[in-house]
Amino acid sequence: MPIYKPEIECASRDYLRALQSARLIKMVKNAYENVPFYKQKLDEAGVSPDDIHSIDDISKLPFTVKTDLRDNYPFGLFAVDKNDLVRIHASSGTTGKPTVVGYTQADIDVWADGAARAISAAGGKKDDIIHVAYGYGLFTGGLGLHYGAEKLGATALPASSGNTNRQIQMLQDFESDIICCTPSYAMFIGETIRDMGIDPKSLKLRSGIFGAEPWTDEMRKQIEELLDIKAYDIYGLSEIAGPGVSYNCECQNGLHVCEDYFYPEIIDPHTGEVLPDGEYGELVFTCIGKEALPLIRYRTRDICALNREKCACGRTTVRMEKPRGRSDDMLIIRGINVFPSQVEHVLLSLNMNPNYLIIVDRKGVLDTMEVQVEMNPEMFSDTVKGIEKEEKKIENALQSTLNIHANVRLMAPGSLPRSEGKAKRVIDNRKL
Repeated sequence: MPIYKPEIECASRDYLRALQSARLIKMVKNAYENVPFYKQKLDEAGVSPDDIHSIDDISKLPFTVKTDLRDNYPFGLFAVDKNDLVRIHASSGTTGKPTVVGYTQADIDVWADGAARAISAAGGKKDDIIHVAYGYGLFTGGLGLHYGAEKLGATALPASSGNTNRQIQMLQDFESDIICCTPSYAMFIGETIRDMGIDPKSLKLRSGIFGAEPWTDEMRKQIEELLDIKAYDIYGLSEIAGPGVSYNCECQNGLHVCEDYFYPEIIDPHTGEVLPDGEYGELVFTCIGKEALPLIRYRTRDICALNREKCACGRTTVRMEKPRGRSDDMLIIRGINVFPSQVEHVLLSLNMNPNYLIIVDRKGVLDTMEVQVEMNPEMFSDTVKGIEKEEKKIENALQSTLNIHANVRLMAPGSLPRSEGKAKRVIDNRKL
């Protein structure tokens, strides 16, 4: 399969290290001289730009966290004048002030380059139509893949999210080759295609690029079956650059990081100590290729591990394992750490419907956890006794994996809310 930028994606580790070192030195100088927040942070840490000689010195630098962006809202962390910006994106701000990200034209080119690598790794070619069903707007998903498609030389179809019947009509009429959206929305599109009696083999689609929310390999298999495609993962976060920070290749053995732009580390989330390759911890990125928002050691809260071995696809760039979850959406229930992705893994391993909802509550002093799962159509016609037996089976499987009891309630097909953006998997009613 063609590689979009082999001179980087297949470069020697020594070349990548030299490139990273040069870019880190330049980036720290830029941040120190142009961002008062970073000048203060580095001064407090006793670190000067003159102390940074190579990428090995990155551990001398202080961490940046999401609250730093909110505390400096909206433009306090920008290293360029507002007149030099060509684009602004922002998070939804559901847990506080939005995190605002600015881009120079060079930053847009970096972002588009990463997204183009991801599309190419998923088999994208210049003569393809890329159906972008991520949301457009302040959310980074839609425009990220859109610009990546254009950078590759392919045709971008800006479908945006929503109006699923129209999405399917466009897939048929425009003969889209690759679809890009959240995995939960891909499932919804696939279910709708099935319910409409359309044979997925009649579509020209051959690949899908899915991200913006956690999903499991079991869900990947279901999407591939529903849409008759190969499903690829893509990773990004608005504070760094949106989708295209890392991506699956055809080997689907981790996600290749664009480490010439975004230098990754794994740290112990409690001590901040850098962990060796292969160990799971919190993912940290330093934006060594960006001008407007040069984030230093940004703590993503995603839990994963790194692998620097050469991939069978020929790429030499470091791979990050699919994140196991986020340390900030991790549920602590009766002292047990629970990730929604663990629940999804159990459900799909039992061939259950991937539409589920976790409801956490507190009765007296005890936390309770209920998992609502839609039944498959054939199960819906089962006896009450049969349904209760299935609920018990799922409860036992969850207990085995999570080391905590969860009540399971099987729901009628189609009864749980569907999402055309990020799926809402957890309702926490506790007053924590």
